[in-house]
Amino acid sequence: MTFAKEWIDEGFPASRVLKYASITRSTYYYRLANPPKAKVPTGGRPIPGYSLNRKTKKKVKDTSIKVYLMQLIEGEEEIYGYRKLTKALRRKHHLIINKKKVYRLCKELDILMPQREKKQKHLRRLAKNRKITGPNQLWQVDIKYGYVMNSRRFFYLVSAIDVFDRKIVGYYLGKTCEATKVTKMLMKAMMKRGVKMTSAEEVGQGESRLIIRSDNGPQFISNHFQQFSEDKFEHERIPPKSPNMNAYIESFHSVLERECYQKNEFITFDHAFNTVDAYIEFYNNRRYHGSLNDYSPSEYYAKWLAKSMDPVELTM
Repeated sequence: MTFAKEWIDEGFPASRVLKYASITRSTYYYRLANPPKAKVPTGGRPIPGYSLNRKTKKKVKDTSIKVYLMQLIEGEEEIYGYRKLTKALRRKHHLIINKKKVYRLCKELDILMPQREKKQKHLRRLAKNRKITGPNQLWQVDIKYGYVMNSRRFFYLVSAIDVFDRKIVGYYLGKTCEATKVTKMLMKAMMKRGVKMTSAEEVGQGESRLIIRSDNGPQFISNHFQQFSEDKFEHERIPPKSPNMNAYIESFHSVLERECYQKNEFITFDHAFNTVDAYIEFYNNRRYHGSLNDYSPSEYYAKWLAKSMDPVELTM
């Protein structure tokens, strides 16, 4: 439309220009007479500057509302934040007002209550590089999902691996995965491996303590899990998006996916659980492990107990 007008203004015949531009004469002359108005950004609904009184239906200016707010914080309501001040304005002054507007007015008056800092109930320990010289020093735990065809539902596998000998020291299979299931599995694993449950105070007196490393899944950050770990082992969590710090359990789950999950279509939950049980028994006791000099995890652990192998130190 713009270039057509420029050509016509320069003296070219209007009929030829409009035909070339595929614009009808009526459209061209209508737009000349009624040019489109430029859209001006409004920036949202303008602030009205008042609120209504519910009883009298009269407008109460924001300046008056600010006076009400100052009067409130000079009295018993000085302990209130903007949410409770909103309630006070509604009840005492019968205003139709929401908390967003009260927040804005309090901010303009600089009377907002200072925000309370969120305090973590349990100390979060981030994973760090550690030197591992024997079993039961560092375990890694994680969750893997499997799929059951008939039920069209997932099942859960929670596994704990000892970084030193790569043995799956404990695992849980189930249709659900609450923190209580995970802690029960870990308790059994610690008892089976003869791990001493050590508190932080005993560590200060020279006692060694098992470290269990996990990601930030809901089961591991729950209050139940944190309370369970306090007097039994040290729980550390890897930073988000850093699975390499949980590499041994991630590696096991990758092997499990390739050698078990992909080779089986689980028809029922019992079929899935029995198949995974059989594979983990094979993995622990008979599967050759390249990084363990082609011993199985159980054989490697037995050799360490018998002191028939050279000292090994891992950094993880």
